[in-house]
Amino acid sequence: MPAEFRKLGMVFLYPDNWSLDETDLLAGRNAVTVCSPEGAFCSIGIHPHATDPRELAETAVNAMREEYKELEVDESREELAEEDLWGYDISFYYLDLINTATIRCFSTDEAVYSVFCQAEDKDFERLRLVFAAITSSLIHNLDRPHTP
Repeated sequence: MPAEFRKLGMVFLYPDNWSLDETDLLAGRNAVTVCSPEGAFCSIGIHPHATDPRELAETAVNAMREEYKELEVDESREELAEEDLWGYDISFYYLDLINTATIRCFSTDEAVYSVFCQAEDKDFERLRLVFAAITSSLIHNLDRPHTP
């Protein structure tokens, strides 16, 4: 049975063997991260509706460029759960390993959402469907009433 996150007006499911990290939430940021036992993670943030999803994604890429000098970045657009997602696919080296990350942003009438997923390259393909399921559950639950 999957675990469920239900705060900030967001509801999403994630694997029950993944851990929930609410450090950003406790620091006053509207974001939460779920982490796999192997170190992969998915961070979801909620932003004001006036936020430009493309600028949000570009800001994330620029922050990564400051941290990792050799970054391969490809623009990406996809549809998931009938929602148009915009963002980037990113590859970079960290501790002599190739890592893959994706940033996807989308807007609703109420807010803009960002979903940042990252894993070692060898794990990313295996976890791609898990990341998509987390994102899809977020999108599907946006139409439901939320409780604090």
